[in-house]
Amino acid sequence: MAENNTPAAPPAQKGKLKLIILLVLVIVLAVGLSVVGTLWFLGGGLPGMGGGDASSEETEVSTFRPSVYLDIEKALVTTIQAEGGRQRYAQVFLSLEADGEPALAAAELHLPLIRSRLVTLLGSSDFMELQTPDGRSALADSMLQTINQVLENEGEPPLKQVLFRNFVVQ
Repeated sequence: MAENNTPAAPPAQKGKLKLIILLVLVIVLAVGLSVVGTLWFLGGGLPGMGGGDASSEETEVSTFRPSVYLDIEKALVTTIQAEGGRQRYAQVFLSLEADGEPALAAAELHLPLIRSRLVTLLGSSDFMELQTPDGRSALADSMLQTINQVLENEGEPPLKQVLFRNFVVQ
């Protein structure tokens, strides 16, 4: 009979491979649990989980409300004093910005008083200041304060901003 002279195959090292995979799995699990435990104890909860009271999580939902505008059709025209006693003219077309219609409706209702105060304010301005962007910005702020003062005296909501549509000094 024929004898089996072929050398025997070395035994498979399945036991060592299983041991290595098991050790790696245990280490990854231990690291993951330590990270989760640290976040749990230090942070008061896990990220992405609502780990708080329902009453403390009440959030105010703010809705976007676009601004509304009112164009003052008639220009404000007045004389202003310049250096050397020369009289100069200023012509300003305005728009008013508000958060809602009630403020613009109030401004339109009291427009004669507002126009009168704005013409007085514009007439008392300095010609040289009105020629600079900073001077015009300061004038817009003064106009807003004047208009809001009129509206406040009448018990109406305030405006947000005064905008120049056209601004001419000569």
